[in-house]
Amino acid sequence: MILGAQAIVECLKKENVPVVFGYPGVAILPFYDSLRDSGIRHILNRTEQGAGHAASGFARISGRPGVCAVTSGPGATNLFTAIATAYSDSIPLVAITGQVPTDSLGRDVFQEVDTTGAAEPFTKYSYLLQSADDIGRVFKEAFHIASTGRRGPVLIDVPVDVQKQLVRFSYPKDVSIRGYKPRHEGHALQVRRVAEAVLAAKRPLLCIGGGVFLSGGNAVRLIREFCGKNKLPAVSTMMGIGALTAGDPLYFGMLGQSGAKTANRAVSESDLLVLVGARVGDRAIAKPAALEDGAKIIHIDIDAAEIGKNVGPTIPLVGDAAAVILKLLEHETAGEWSEWLLHLEHLRENEQENEAENPAKKGYINPNAFVRALCAKLPENSAYIADVGQNQIWSAKNYTARGRFLTTGGMGTMGYSIPAGIGAKLADPEKIVVAVCGDGAFQMSLNELATMRRHDISVKIAVMNNQMLGMVKEIQEQAGGRSFAVDIGGAPDLKLIADAYGIDYMRLDSHEKTGEALDAMLNGKGSFLLECTVDPDENTSI
Repeated sequence: MILGAQAIVECLKKENVPVVFGYPGVAILPFYDSLRDSGIRHILNRTEQGAGHAASGFARISGRPGVCAVTSGPGATNLFTAIATAYSDSIPLVAITGQVPTDSLGRDVFQEVDTTGAAEPFTKYSYLLQSADDIGRVFKEAFHIASTGRRGPVLIDVPVDVQKQLVRFSYPKDVSIRGYKPRHEGHALQVRRVAEAVLAAKRPLLCIGGGVFLSGGNAVRLIREFCGKNKLPAVSTMMGIGALTAGDPLYFGMLGQSGAKTANRAVSESDLLVLVGARVGDRAIAKPAALEDGAKIIHIDIDAAEIGKNVGPTIPLVGDAAAVILKLLEHETAGEWSEWLLHLEHLRENEQENEAENPAKKGYINPNAFVRALCAKLPENSAYIADVGQNQIWSAKNYTARGRFLTTGGMGTMGYSIPAGIGAKLADPEKIVVAVCGDGAFQMSLNELATMRRHDISVKIAVMNNQMLGMVKEIQEQAGGRSFAVDIGGAPDLKLIADAYGIDYMRLDSHEKTGEALDAMLNGKGSFLLECTVDPDENTSI
């Protein structure tokens, strides 16, 4: 017989969990006491939200569910933003929250919150454990649910008395959940219909979403093979950046309101749009219904609920991206598209010729040029993590590296990049991890610099400092209004911040020093804080 808290730790061991991100409190202390001597590494983040984002970064690089643990009440509610962020981007998490004793539930005792009820809209599933006898089954199911079908966060709320109960622990070998049978392979008849439609098209276009990175197989490699074999042009959503490299002649950029003109023209002119792992959200396609009039649409997604939600497909296909593309490679799908490709190449050349960048004012850098210079120096084994705001758009438009591009596309959560960078680095310690954020986002998560130092985690941070909430200011002015409540001047001296946390620092205020600054940031062994001064009037239009 062991304690329920020890049983939870044994569950994590059975799932080969190497690290838990978290922030303890009274209602989760029995679990933490059992975790202490378990051999599982614990990362003490400086906020519960940071713990959730770090678990997300770990999950996205490792391909396995990230695990975070916090206490009840405000500990759980502080975690909600990170859980909602993971839910929106389909990131597999298992979130463990402490809870008040079962006999106190519903009595509004100290630090009681209806955690499972409050989190229901943005969790894939949630459990409130009433007995330690259920621990093995619940954790087995939670990891299965989080990592299959459309990935997502699963929350397990554990009352403190359940953690102290004695239990005869066993961990199930298999999972069978009534009503939860996600389809992976894709229906053979629908796959054949897709192949025939691609072969018959005159202007086909593949649209790659973030689902290809979440696939259970080698979807990125298979997508590249499929495009190369068929000479099939492709675009991506923001979450799909990196599936095809920027230098691939078949890749025509990111589509959407902040995307490449060529990519958006390609979408509007295609006669067959093949969506793979993409939600067709408003940032990617402002008026999805308009697509239905001009082109046949194939929508491939692991989640049947996403197909037809925003745009009506001609051919729906539910299945894992890797499994479906692998089946498509068995069919003849190479059509005669040379004129279509030449047309798209001509559009791209014109776009590149007309991309005239305004030179940066004295004392500032051009953020677009900076991102391109950074990408040129990043090795293939790297992760570029863009935060939210203008820095996200500059990053997405100019990203050309051969590593992973991570951002929060669905929820758009400021303060994501630094804690996510911590998780990404722990998932692959050999990977160079760069977090790019604005000064606003930096101030939302600068406390995680202490986490980096305490646990010796190397993350390179580039702060686009314009003393403004730049994206809000830009949108206010585009709408013909006046900027208001966006001036965050009087921000802390970033050099003093870096010194306080023992992190190397450099300030970049001219394009001529970019190479020197990037070499200093990327070649050092430890963390680095690079402050990039940006004109407050700089916008995201190239």
